[in-house]
Amino acid sequence: MIEFVLGESDLVDVRFAVSPLNELTLSLRVLKDPAKYPLHLPFARRVRDVDTEVLLALSNDRGWTPDFLSPRPLTPFTKIEDEFAALRGVSTRTMRRDLRAVLGEVPAVLRDRNRVLDALETYWEVVFSGHWDRMRTVLEADIAHRGREMAQHGLAAMLSGISDRITFVSPVVRVHIAGVEPRRVEAGGQGLTLVPSVFARRTAVPVDPAAPPLLIYAARGLGTVWETGRAHGPAALAGVLGQVRADLLAGLGEPRSSTDIARRTGVTTSAVNQHLRALRDAGLVASQRHGRSVVYARTELGEALVSHSVGRGSKTAHPPLPPT
Repeated sequence: MIEFVLGESDLVDVRFAVSPLNELTLSLRVLKDPAKYPLHLPFARRVRDVDTEVLLALSNDRGWTPDFLSPRPLTPFTKIEDEFAALRGVSTRTMRRDLRAVLGEVPAVLRDRNRVLDALETYWEVVFSGHWDRMRTVLEADIAHRGREMAQHGLAAMLSGISDRITFVSPVVRVHIAGVEPRRVEAGGQGLTLVPSVFARRTAVPVDPAAPPLLIYAARGLGTVWETGRAHGPAALAGVLGQVRADLLAGLGEPRSSTDIARRTGVTTSAVNQHLRALRDAGLVASQRHGRSVVYARTELGEALVSHSVGRGSKTAHPPLPPT
Protein backbone atom coordinates (compact mmCIF):
# COMPACT_ATOMS: atom_id res chain seq x y z
CA MET A 1 0.00 0.00 0.00
CA ILE A 2 1.37 3.39 -1.04
CA GLU A 3 -0.09 6.41 0.73
CA PHE A 4 0.29 10.00 -0.44
CA VAL A 5 -0.77 12.42 2.29
CA LEU A 6 -1.96 15.70 0.79
CA GLY A 7 -1.99 18.95 2.74
CA GLU A 8 -4.32 21.86 1.99
CA SER A 9 -1.99 23.31 -0.64
CA ASP A 10 -1.53 19.87 -2.23
CA LEU A 11 -5.26 19.33 -2.60
CA VAL A 12 -5.43 22.34 -4.93
CA ASP A 13 -2.21 21.31 -6.66
CA VAL A 14 -3.27 18.02 -8.23
CA ARG A 15 -1.88 18.39 -11.72
CA PHE A 16 -1.76 16.32 -14.90
CA ALA A 17 1.22 16.11 -17.21
CA VAL A 18 2.30 14.39 -20.42
CA SER A 19 5.88 13.12 -20.42
CA PRO A 20 7.40 11.68 -23.61
CA LEU A 21 10.38 10.30 -21.67
CA ASN A 22 8.06 8.42 -19.31
CA GLU A 23 6.30 6.91 -22.32
CA LEU A 24 9.61 5.98 -23.91
CA THR A 25 10.66 4.29 -20.66
CA LEU A 26 7.39 2.44 -20.13
CA SER A 27 7.48 1.13 -23.69
CA LEU A 28 10.60 -0.85 -22.74
CA ARG A 29 8.20 -3.26 -21.04
CA VAL A 30 6.73 -4.07 -24.42
CA LEU A 31 10.18 -4.84 -25.82
CA LYS A 32 10.94 -7.01 -22.79
CA ASP A 33 7.79 -9.13 -22.96
CA PRO A 34 5.56 -8.37 -25.99
CA ALA A 35 3.17 -11.21 -25.13
CA LYS A 36 1.96 -9.27 -22.07
CA TYR A 37 1.04 -6.29 -24.25
CA PRO A 38 -0.98 -7.66 -27.19
CA LEU A 39 -2.45 -4.23 -27.97
CA HIS A 40 1.07 -2.97 -28.67
CA LEU A 41 2.28 -5.78 -30.92
CA PRO A 42 2.08 -3.49 -33.99
CA PHE A 43 4.51 -1.19 -32.18
CA ALA A 44 6.83 -3.99 -31.08
CA ARG A 45 7.09 -5.30 -34.65
CA ARG A 46 8.42 -1.92 -35.83
CA VAL A 47 11.34 -1.81 -33.41
CA ARG A 48 14.61 -2.22 -35.30
CA ASP A 49 18.00 -0.57 -35.71
CA VAL A 50 18.33 0.21 -32.01
CA ASP A 51 20.60 -0.95 -29.19
CA THR A 52 18.26 -3.62 -27.84
CA GLU A 53 20.96 -5.04 -25.55
CA VAL A 54 20.92 -1.82 -23.53
CA LEU A 55 17.18 -1.20 -23.82
CA LEU A 56 16.22 -4.68 -22.62
CA ALA A 57 18.64 -4.45 -19.70
CA LEU A 58 16.98 -1.32 -18.31
CA SER A 59 13.97 -3.13 -16.79
CA ASN A 60 13.60 -6.07 -14.44
CA ASP A 61 11.32 -9.08 -14.81
CA ARG A 62 8.35 -7.08 -13.45
CA GLY A 63 8.92 -4.32 -15.96
CA TRP A 64 10.19 -1.87 -13.34
CA THR A 65 12.67 0.73 -14.54
CA PRO A 66 15.06 3.07 -12.66
CA ASP A 67 13.65 6.37 -11.43
CA PHE A 68 16.04 8.54 -13.44
CA LEU A 69 14.17 7.38 -16.55
CA SER A 70 10.78 8.42 -15.15
CA PRO A 71 11.26 12.02 -14.01
CA ARG A 72 8.43 14.02 -12.52
CA PRO A 73 7.28 16.35 -15.32
CA LEU A 74 7.62 20.01 -14.33
CA THR A 75 5.27 21.32 -17.02
CA PRO A 76 1.98 19.90 -18.36
CA PHE A 77 3.34 19.25 -21.84
CA THR A 78 7.03 18.49 -21.52
CA LYS A 79 9.23 18.39 -24.63
CA ILE A 80 11.44 15.37 -25.18
CA GLU A 81 14.39 17.66 -25.95
CA ASP A 82 14.11 19.19 -22.48
CA GLU A 83 13.78 15.79 -20.83
CA PHE A 84 16.82 14.42 -22.66
CA ALA A 85 18.81 17.51 -21.67
CA ALA A 86 17.84 16.96 -18.02
CA LEU A 87 18.69 13.27 -18.34
CA ARG A 88 22.17 14.15 -19.59
CA GLY A 89 22.59 16.17 -16.40
CA VAL A 90 21.83 13.24 -14.07
CA SER A 91 25.00 12.17 -12.26
CA THR A 92 26.52 8.74 -12.84
CA ARG A 93 26.21 8.13 -9.10
CA THR A 94 22.43 8.74 -9.20
CA MET A 95 22.02 6.56 -12.27
CA ARG A 96 23.84 3.66 -10.64
CA ARG A 97 21.93 4.05 -7.38
CA ASP A 98 18.61 3.91 -9.26
CA LEU A 99 19.75 0.93 -11.32
CA ARG A 100 20.69 -1.00 -8.18
CA ALA A 101 17.33 -0.18 -6.60
CA VAL A 102 15.56 -1.95 -9.48
CA LEU A 103 18.06 -4.53 -10.76
CA GLY A 104 20.06 -5.28 -7.61
CA GLU A 105 23.29 -4.39 -9.44
CA VAL A 106 24.58 -2.38 -12.37
CA PRO A 107 24.81 -4.82 -15.31
CA ALA A 108 28.00 -4.53 -17.34
CA VAL A 109 26.07 -3.40 -20.40
CA LEU A 110 24.72 -0.39 -18.46
CA ARG A 111 28.01 0.81 -16.96
CA ASP A 112 28.78 3.10 -19.89
CA ARG A 113 26.40 6.02 -19.27
CA ASN A 114 26.94 7.49 -22.73
CA ARG A 115 25.96 4.23 -24.36
CA VAL A 116 22.78 4.15 -22.25
CA LEU A 117 21.84 7.73 -23.11
CA ASP A 118 22.70 7.30 -26.79
CA ALA A 119 20.57 4.13 -26.93
CA LEU A 120 17.56 5.97 -25.53
CA GLU A 121 17.91 8.94 -27.87
CA THR A 122 18.34 6.68 -30.90
CA TYR A 123 15.29 4.67 -29.83
CA TRP A 124 13.28 7.90 -29.75
CA GLU A 125 14.51 9.09 -33.14
CA VAL A 126 14.27 5.79 -35.01
CA VAL A 127 11.18 4.19 -33.46
CA PHE A 128 9.23 6.53 -31.23
CA SER A 129 9.11 10.00 -32.75
CA GLY A 130 7.04 8.98 -35.77
CA HIS A 131 4.25 7.69 -33.50
CA TRP A 132 4.40 10.35 -30.79
CA ASP A 133 1.63 12.57 -32.23
CA ARG A 134 -0.95 9.79 -32.09
CA MET A 135 0.17 8.77 -28.58
CA ARG A 136 -0.01 12.37 -27.40
CA THR A 137 -3.53 12.70 -28.81
CA VAL A 138 -4.71 9.79 -26.64
CA LEU A 139 -2.92 11.14 -23.57
CA GLU A 140 -4.31 14.67 -23.97
CA ALA A 141 -7.82 13.31 -24.52
CA ASP A 142 -7.47 11.35 -21.28
CA ILE A 143 -6.41 14.47 -19.39
CA ALA A 144 -9.40 16.37 -20.81
CA HIS A 145 -11.73 13.64 -19.54
CA ARG A 146 -10.12 13.42 -16.09
CA GLY A 147 -10.25 17.19 -15.74
CA ARG A 148 -13.98 17.20 -16.47
CA GLU A 149 -14.50 14.34 -14.01
CA MET A 150 -12.67 16.20 -11.27
CA ALA A 151 -14.53 19.45 -11.95
CA GLN A 152 -17.95 17.77 -12.04
CA HIS A 153 -17.64 15.01 -9.44
CA GLY A 154 -14.62 15.81 -7.28
CA LEU A 155 -11.14 14.44 -6.70
CA ALA A 156 -12.21 11.14 -5.11
CA ALA A 157 -14.46 10.18 -8.05
CA MET A 158 -11.82 11.13 -10.58
CA LEU A 159 -9.12 9.08 -8.85
CA SER A 160 -11.35 6.02 -8.42
CA GLY A 161 -12.19 6.28 -12.12
CA ILE A 162 -8.51 5.93 -12.97
CA SER A 163 -8.22 2.54 -11.30
CA ASP A 164 -9.97 0.43 -8.70
CA ARG A 165 -6.55 0.23 -7.05
CA ILE A 166 -6.74 3.90 -6.12
CA THR A 167 -8.85 5.32 -3.32
CA PHE A 168 -8.99 8.77 -1.79
CA VAL A 169 -10.30 9.63 1.64
CA SER A 170 -9.12 13.15 2.35
CA PRO A 171 -6.31 13.83 2.84
CA VAL A 172 -4.81 10.44 1.85
CA VAL A 173 -4.51 8.92 -1.63
CA ARG A 174 -3.99 5.15 -1.34
CA VAL A 175 -2.53 3.09 -4.19
CA HIS A 176 -2.54 -0.72 -4.04
CA ILE A 177 0.49 -2.13 -5.87
CA ALA A 178 1.44 -5.78 -5.32
CA GLY A 179 4.97 -6.51 -4.22
CA VAL A 180 5.82 -2.98 -3.10
CA GLU A 181 6.90 -2.20 0.45
CA PRO A 182 4.19 -0.14 2.19
CA ARG A 183 5.09 3.53 2.58
CA ARG A 184 3.52 6.81 3.55
CA VAL A 185 4.67 9.92 1.72
CA GLU A 186 3.89 13.41 2.99
CA ALA A 187 3.38 15.64 -0.06
CA GLY A 188 4.56 18.65 1.92
CA GLY A 189 3.45 21.25 -0.60
CA GLN A 190 4.81 19.38 -3.64
CA GLY A 191 1.33 18.50 -4.88
CA LEU A 192 0.37 15.31 -6.70
CA THR A 193 1.36 14.77 -10.33
CA LEU A 194 -0.77 12.40 -12.43
CA VAL A 195 0.76 11.11 -15.66
CA PRO A 196 -1.39 9.12 -18.12
CA SER A 197 0.40 6.49 -20.17
CA VAL A 198 -0.29 4.50 -23.29
CA PHE A 199 2.05 1.73 -22.14
CA ALA A 200 1.11 1.41 -18.45
CA ARG A 201 -0.97 -1.68 -17.69
CA ARG A 202 -2.18 -0.47 -14.30
CA THR A 203 -0.54 2.09 -12.02
CA ALA A 204 3.06 2.94 -11.16
CA VAL A 205 4.82 5.08 -8.57
CA PRO A 206 8.49 6.02 -8.07
CA VAL A 207 10.77 3.34 -6.68
CA ASP A 208 12.43 5.86 -4.35
CA PRO A 209 10.22 6.24 -1.24
CA ALA A 210 11.50 9.80 -0.79
CA ALA A 211 10.42 10.92 -4.28
CA PRO A 212 7.64 13.54 -4.61
CA PRO A 213 4.12 12.14 -5.14
CA LEU A 214 3.85 10.87 -8.71
CA LEU A 215 1.27 8.45 -10.08
CA ILE A 216 1.48 7.00 -13.59
CA TYR A 217 -1.70 5.30 -14.81
CA ALA A 218 -3.15 3.64 -17.91
CA ALA A 219 -4.81 6.17 -20.20
CA ARG A 220 -8.28 5.65 -21.60
CA GLY A 221 -8.40 4.72 -25.26
CA LEU A 222 -4.92 3.20 -25.35
CA GLY A 223 -6.31 0.37 -27.46
CA THR A 224 -6.99 2.83 -30.28
CA VAL A 225 -3.40 4.02 -30.69
CA TRP A 226 -2.48 1.53 -33.40
CA GLU A 227 -5.86 1.39 -35.12
CA THR A 228 -5.85 2.14 -38.81
CA GLY A 229 -8.61 2.45 -41.32
CA ARG A 230 -11.73 4.53 -41.58
CA ALA A 231 -14.92 4.38 -39.56
CA HIS A 232 -17.99 4.26 -41.81
CA GLY A 233 -21.03 6.25 -40.83
CA PRO A 234 -24.39 4.48 -41.19
CA ALA A 235 -26.26 5.06 -44.44
CA ALA A 236 -29.07 6.96 -42.72
CA LEU A 237 -26.57 9.40 -41.26
CA ALA A 238 -24.71 9.76 -44.54
CA GLY A 239 -28.00 10.63 -46.22
CA VAL A 240 -28.28 13.69 -43.99
CA LEU A 241 -24.67 14.77 -43.51
CA GLY A 242 -22.88 13.30 -46.51
CA GLN A 243 -20.60 10.27 -46.31
CA VAL A 244 -17.40 12.07 -45.29
CA ARG A 245 -19.00 13.95 -42.39
CA ALA A 246 -20.95 10.87 -41.33
CA ASP A 247 -17.66 8.90 -41.27
CA LEU A 248 -15.95 11.61 -39.23
CA LEU A 249 -18.78 11.76 -36.70
CA ALA A 250 -18.91 7.96 -36.42
CA GLY A 251 -15.14 7.88 -35.85
CA LEU A 252 -15.27 10.25 -32.88
CA GLY A 253 -16.25 7.66 -30.28
CA GLU A 254 -12.86 8.59 -28.79
CA PRO A 255 -11.73 12.23 -28.67
CA ARG A 256 -9.21 12.85 -31.45
CA SER A 257 -7.23 15.66 -33.02
CA SER A 258 -7.77 16.67 -36.64
CA THR A 259 -4.24 15.45 -37.45
CA ASP A 260 -5.01 12.02 -36.03
CA ILE A 261 -8.32 11.88 -37.89
CA ALA A 262 -6.61 12.83 -41.15
CA ARG A 263 -4.00 10.10 -40.65
CA ARG A 264 -6.66 7.48 -40.05
CA THR A 265 -9.05 8.48 -42.83
CA GLY A 266 -6.69 9.53 -45.62
CA VAL A 267 -8.47 12.91 -45.88
CA THR A 268 -6.22 15.97 -45.78
CA THR A 269 -5.97 17.83 -42.47
CA SER A 270 -7.34 21.02 -44.00
CA ALA A 271 -10.38 19.15 -45.36
CA VAL A 272 -10.91 17.43 -42.01
CA ASN A 273 -10.82 20.80 -40.25
CA GLN A 274 -13.44 22.16 -42.66
CA HIS A 275 -15.80 19.27 -42.01
CA LEU A 276 -15.22 19.42 -38.25
CA ARG A 277 -16.05 23.12 -38.19
CA ALA A 278 -19.33 22.38 -39.97
CA LEU A 279 -20.13 19.59 -37.49
CA ARG A 280 -19.24 21.88 -34.61
CA ASP A 281 -21.43 24.68 -35.95
CA ALA A 282 -24.28 22.18 -36.05
CA GLY A 283 -23.67 21.26 -32.40
CA LEU A 284 -22.62 17.69 -33.22
CA VAL A 285 -19.01 17.93 -32.07
CA ALA A 286 -17.14 20.11 -29.59
CA SER A 287 -13.47 21.00 -29.39
CA GLN A 288 -11.01 21.65 -26.60
CA ARG A 289 -7.40 22.78 -26.84
CA HIS A 290 -4.77 20.77 -24.98
CA GLY A 291 -1.19 21.86 -25.46
CA ARG A 292 -0.47 22.08 -29.15
CA SER A 293 -3.47 20.00 -30.16
CA VAL A 294 -7.18 20.70 -30.56
CA VAL A 295 -9.17 17.60 -29.58
CA TYR A 296 -12.64 16.91 -30.98
CA ALA A 297 -15.37 14.67 -29.56
CA ARG A 298 -19.06 14.09 -30.15
CA THR A 299 -21.49 16.19 -28.13
CA GLU A 300 -24.58 14.66 -26.56
CA LEU A 301 -26.52 15.62 -29.69
CA GLY A 302 -23.90 14.03 -31.95
CA GLU A 303 -23.85 10.93 -29.78
CA ALA A 304 -27.62 10.61 -29.91
CA LEU A 305 -27.63 11.05 -33.69
CA VAL A 306 -25.03 8.33 -34.25
CA SER A 307 -26.68 5.96 -31.76
CA HIS A 308 -30.11 6.44 -33.33
CA SER A 309 -28.72 5.95 -36.85
CA VAL A 310 -27.25 2.57 -36.00
CA GLY A 311 -30.44 1.50 -34.29
CA ARG A 312 -29.26 1.44 -30.69
CA GLY A 313 -29.49 4.01 -27.94
CA SER A 314 -26.51 2.98 -25.84
CA LYS A 315 -23.88 5.50 -24.92
CA THR A 316 -20.24 5.05 -25.80
CA ALA A 317 -17.85 4.17 -23.04
CA HIS A 318 -16.41 7.67 -23.26
CA PRO A 319 -18.67 10.55 -22.20
CA PRO A 320 -19.23 13.18 -24.91
CA LEU A 321 -18.23 16.79 -24.50
CA PRO A 322 -20.98 19.32 -23.77
CA PRO A 323 -21.92 21.63 -26.68
CA THR A 324 -19.89 24.86 -26.88
